[in-house]
Amino acid sequence: MTPEQEQEYLEKYKQAKASGVKFWPDIIFKDLLVAFSLFLLLILLATFVGVKPEPPADPSDSSYIPRPEWYFLFLFQLLEFVPGKLEWVGTFVLPTLGVLALFLLPFYDRNPFRHWKKRKLAVSLMSAIVLGMVALTIMAAVTTPPQAETAIATTLSEQITLGEELYSIHCVECHGAEGEGGEIKGVEGLEGVVVKAINSQDEMYTRTDDTFFNIIDYGQPGLGMPPFGKGYGGELSRGDIQAIVNFMRYNWDDRVELPQEAAQAAAIPALAPDEVPSYAVHVAPIFKRYCLSCHRPGKKNNNYLMATYEEVMTTGDNYPNNVIPGDANSILLRVIQREDLKDLDSPVGPMPPTKALKPELLDIIVRWVLAGAPNTAEDAAALSAPPTQAVPEVSTTATPTP
Repeated sequence: MTPEQEQEYLEKYKQAKASGVKFWPDIIFKDLLVAFSLFLLLILLATFVGVKPEPPADPSDSSYIPRPEWYFLFLFQLLEFVPGKLEWVGTFVLPTLGVLALFLLPFYDRNPFRHWKKRKLAVSLMSAIVLGMVALTIMAAVTTPPQAETAIATTLSEQITLGEELYSIHCVECHGAEGEGGEIKGVEGLEGVVVKAINSQDEMYTRTDDTFFNIIDYGQPGLGMPPFGKGYGGELSRGDIQAIVNFMRYNWDDRVELPQEAAQAAAIPALAPDEVPSYAVHVAPIFKRYCLSCHRPGKKNNNYLMATYEEVMTTGDNYPNNVIPGDANSILLRVIQREDLKDLDSPVGPMPPTKALKPELLDIIVRWVLAGAPNTAEDAAALSAPPTQAVPEVSTTATPTP
């Protein structure tokens, strides 16, 4: 910079300073205003947009696609161009060189001018770095496969409801629908084993949630209980196991109160004296809680599945006699009333094997079958509606008088 250019710059600086804005309080006020606006923006985003819920981190979940937050995606994508043995180059060396290039910029670019048009080296270097980061970020976003959607139980009531569903599938056949335990029947390798109750104060008062979690996760191989956690070869994620633990704690520990929403979700609707039950509203919750643990694929159950209405009506070695609409001799009704049907081609014992259904639940199933086994509430309402009376035709022909 020549002396003339330096003098011209100093004159412009004095003029700008004389006519400029004071740092205090003007600039401080503007900074505070902008900071407060950003704070309000974050509050609004957190309130109305929020953070997308995700399941807890589970190292055993092989379906999860790991990727960093969006502002680190360019580094994530950079690893694609670096061989595995040289990952340290992409994760440390190259980012460090980029930071140093910007940090040392004032030392190797001694251009005295401030206007961006005269700072070609600095602008070019910064533009190249920013464009590279943007390009790598876009490539990472485009090439990374989408994460499979997972239903997340976010509230305590949702977790308890999910835990009840999972317990009914994986645990009822050995521990009973209410955790009452008893003699195991129909489970290969455990036939005749007597399981203690897990809903007692002795269990709930002396075992922490972590203990229950570890038992479900790792299992108790010496006692015949297999591991259910994915990390040990099972099929339950960590979130699933925690949901089962919450279900057990809030249903069987009398020191805690079950949330009203969870209690309502788990309640089986009661029948009015003249109401016709339907599968969807009344019967499916009973089957899910007391029967599904055994009557699903892969279990010893005479191929009788009970997850859907179609399975209940059309599967099993004794089909079509399992459920005969309107027939009190249906096999389902006989076995839930504790008959032991050894004379069938595929013998069936009393169901559920370890404990009889409560009278009110038994009444629902009996009334459902005898009413014609309707599927939906609309079907049941049609069966319970009084028959319409035929309106007699009125002749429009005048009757001749005698």
